[in-house]
Amino acid sequence: MTTPHARLISLDAMRGFTIAAMILVNYPGTWDHVYGPLLHASWNGITVTDFIFPFFLFIVGVSIAFAYTKRVRSGAPKGDLYRKIVIRAIKIFVVGLFLNLIPYFDFSDIRVAGVLQRIAVVFLACALLFLNTGWKTQAYLGAGILVFYWLAMTLIPTPGFDKAMLEPGINLAAWMDTYILPGKMWEGTWDPEGFFSTLPALVTGILGMLAGHLLLSSKTPQEKANYLMAIGVPIVLLGLLWAQVFPINKHLWTSPFTLVTGGAAFIVLGATYFLVDILGKKRGTSVGIIFGANAITVYVLADVLSLIFYNDQILGGLNNQFLLAATGIGLSINLASMLYAIFYVSINFIPAYLLFKRNIFIKL
Repeated sequence: MTTPHARLISLDAMRGFTIAAMILVNYPGTWDHVYGPLLHASWNGITVTDFIFPFFLFIVGVSIAFAYTKRVRSGAPKGDLYRKIVIRAIKIFVVGLFLNLIPYFDFSDIRVAGVLQRIAVVFLACALLFLNTGWKTQAYLGAGILVFYWLAMTLIPTPGFDKAMLEPGINLAAWMDTYILPGKMWEGTWDPEGFFSTLPALVTGILGMLAGHLLLSSKTPQEKANYLMAIGVPIVLLGLLWAQVFPINKHLWTSPFTLVTGGAAFIVLGATYFLVDILGKKRGTSVGIIFGANAITVYVLADVLSLIFYNDQILGGLNNQFLLAATGIGLSINLASMLYAIFYVSINFIPAYLLFKRNIFIKL
């Protein structure tokens, strides 16, 4: 068996580049001028940006398999593991709430949902599932969740309508969030990280755990890479086929969206594992590894630093000054906006690098 503690450079790098991509698309120079691929699909459909969050949840699933396999095999008391898992999930959730509160800390207008909050829920559910079930049960449960979500979203009439609706703010998930999700919602009447749409997001984590099972199996490294890529292709195709009756939609995290992005994550991980861990082509991976070593910390820091780098009260806004200078030398406004996003990713790389060089790894 592959040693559970053996680190995959490909996985570490994939985690880091995913976080870097999150920062890149979240912090353009101006939201008024962004290249289409760097935006989420407005509703149905998918862009390159829409793959980023699912990739991170997929990596969370893979990491769960690597973190807990040896402990499960050694018969470690589950009570201690449960306690640590719950505490970690609470920490991530609370940090997510903190990011939603800054800079004004107005608890009367707090948004409870969010990216870190969804990560916390997916981690909690998937980790507990991993400790108590095998890969077959996890696969069956994941498939069942996706079918259930599809049927619920398309067959249950949306309250106030005589049929199921799948429009922004007018669908079963949005209706449930209105009654279940506390606090304000990102889009007023609905939230892309809402309660009901987190259910299929759990399956993204489960797909990652299944990939982790494969990477920890007794198969040869070449077989593992081949299987990862070979499994990913039919998953993507199934998602595209399913999309003919249930649209690909990141905001609702529809079942086809889960499969298309999850299958793509299988393919990317398999290809990266083959190139980096098998062939040893590690050039260029250091940036990803450095970002990935303190992934959530860097994500949080990016939100905090934005109070400085996107503050109009500081030198008229550093982003605004950058855009003026860039367009002043003839660059298009869209290019200038993207370049500032790249600059901001570089700014966040500095503390990530300093932490890495000092062997400081902040784990929530």
